[in-house]
Amino acid sequence: MVPSLPISPSLVDIHRLHETVAKLSSMHDRNTNNLGVEDAASWVLGEFQKIPNLKAEVFRYHVEAGPRVPVAKDVPEVIAVLPGETERRVIIGGHMDTINMLEKDWHGVAPGANDDASGVSLTLELARLMSTRKWKQTLVFVAFSGEEQGLFGSAALAKRAKAEGWQIDAMLNNDIVGGSSDLHGHHDSRVRVFSEEARTHNSRELARYMAWLADPTGTRRDGGGVELVLRPDRFGRGGDHTSFNEEGYNAIRFVDSVEEYSRQHTPNDVIDAMDFAHLTSVARFNLRLAESLAQAGAPPTRVRVSPRQSKDSRITWKANPDTKYVLFWRLTTSPTWTHAQEAPSTGEVSVPIDKDDHVFAVAALGGIPVEAK
Repeated sequence: MVPSLPISPSLVDIHRLHETVAKLSSMHDRNTNNLGVEDAASWVLGEFQKIPNLKAEVFRYHVEAGPRVPVAKDVPEVIAVLPGETERRVIIGGHMDTINMLEKDWHGVAPGANDDASGVSLTLELARLMSTRKWKQTLVFVAFSGEEQGLFGSAALAKRAKAEGWQIDAMLNNDIVGGSSDLHGHHDSRVRVFSEEARTHNSRELARYMAWLADPTGTRRDGGGVELVLRPDRFGRGGDHTSFNEEGYNAIRFVDSVEEYSRQHTPNDVIDAMDFAHLTSVARFNLRLAESLAQAGAPPTRVRVSPRQSKDSRITWKANPDTKYVLFWRLTTSPTWTHAQEAPSTGEVSVPIDKDDHVFAVAALGGIPVEAK
């Protein structure tokens, strides 16, 4: 039975988020090269194993020696699976490893409170909350490692997913999501959502759907707390979602709107510099998106706009009669969806909207919109 009522956002526990960050950031470092990453993996595994209905494992992958890896080794990361009614999967994750770029032997103090104990704490919190329900989709919660060395852990898992034929609807990467200010007086409580636009996956529409959930009317000046950024990641940078994009999966990144770079990859990334009200808010956005996707029917295929010349627009798609659908539309100049209405399960709808000026999409209720071509 798929739940009809959402999990209350108020159940996201700010104290549990704080406890997770406090524990992980109290470690000397969690560098992929050192025993600290083993300690972190052991602790995270134990936390997942406390959660009913989860199947947790340590996944080990091999890393060859390179610029940030002096000696080849096998590295752990932690995966917890909440089985659903289908094999379609939604992945939520953050990376547990840290790095101190000021110490080139990789043994310097690296608390990594915001980068990225914040993302791991969010992942654990969603696992705790979502494990209390039965879902249509299978949910996967991941504490990645090897991120700071070159996305090694996420690349290994994405390749494993591809080899094993995982049906991944979405991957939500949370990396640096617990800060809202810098040392220059800038403050912004929104969270940025980065996405790649590509023919091989539908990540940009996944991001647009997150923006829609946050602000469905498009009228809030703060965008509902979500700032959509139409590029794969920060300029010249990448994150664990990138590995999934490269394997053709839908994946997006959540990251603070204000970053303090002196607190990244240094001993200054401490818990006292974090904003846990902000982290709680980001966790709620993830929860809302994850539970929507976890209940959605299969996405429509062959979504088309009729080329017939008319001021009306006829949209068709290959439909499942047991699935509810939603029609989205926006002006061609709008980066986000601004309107939506229920669509029939017959796979055809006509609306009095000019297709010359608008873009249309169809989604299974709760799922990622598929743009009409």
